[in-house]
Amino acid sequence: METIFKRYPENPILTPENWKYPCNAVFNPGVIEFKGYVYLLCRVETFDGYSHLTLIKSKNGINEWEIPNEPTILPEEKYDEERWGIEDPRIVYIEDLKKFAITYVSFSSGGPLISLILTDDFKNFDRQGPLVPPEDKDGSLFPKKIKGKFALIHRPIIRGEGHIWISYSPDLIHWGKHKILLPVRPGMWDCHRIGLGCPPIETEEGWLIIYHGIRYTASIPIYRVGLALLDKDNPEKIIARTKKWVFAPEKDYERIGNAMNVVFPTGYIIKDKEIFLYYGCVDRYISLAFASLSELIDIVKHNY
Repeated sequence: METIFKRYPENPILTPENWKYPCNAVFNPGVIEFKGYVYLLCRVETFDGYSHLTLIKSKNGINEWEIPNEPTILPEEKYDEERWGIEDPRIVYIEDLKKFAITYVSFSSGGPLISLILTDDFKNFDRQGPLVPPEDKDGSLFPKKIKGKFALIHRPIIRGEGHIWISYSPDLIHWGKHKILLPVRPGMWDCHRIGLGCPPIETEEGWLIIYHGIRYTASIPIYRVGLALLDKDNPEKIIARTKKWVFAPEKDYERIGNAMNVVFPTGYIIKDKEIFLYYGCVDRYISLAFASLSELIDIVKHNY
């Protein structure tokens, strides 16, 4: 596993101590490149237990982060679905809309669900409201339409089961053609729940999916990371999926914190064919790992 993803030696790259205002945790960021900067839309948990989103930026995506003195997006009372906070954003640029789409978890009184914000400047944020009913998490839109439809990857909980699903919409309002995309695998490392990590990555070979898998042990769940490759024109067709995990909690900052044994990727950038993978650690920190995009494709195609 050490040869697949290489951790940044000064991890974690962001901690609550870096923040300009008091907070308990900084983790699970949405990631995008915009106007020469790497932007992280970070989930920030304050000491009341609620989360909001704060936008930070860096020229190199590693250090020298510009962190504001106050939150960027707070839960709003007029949006009842945000009653208990907003969490875990994923960001893609939608070519058809010429806008950035931020999918995030709104924690409603009925449970978590996926909501959508659109922006073209990361200064003005246009809430579009919930996309799907609770309980649902780990959502991201594809960056382009699939056969004329917007496509959403998400993880509803149905009958206690936590598979990765795909759904389609003509207008980002009405959703249908819901289908399990990647199921949990009984007895394996991803046997209890799985969920999307980063937004789908378009490659010449297909859509690369980086996802987290959960296995409950006698004491605590363990979050690990796997890969899947979907057909470019029909993402419901699974080209390959790794049998083994490719990244797992090993360092102390990935094993001990507000949660235990959690690596939770939520965003990436690509520089010179190398993936910068940003991931939350133990529901407290943000860390960074690197991997060759071509090696990841080769690993998943050969089923590891």
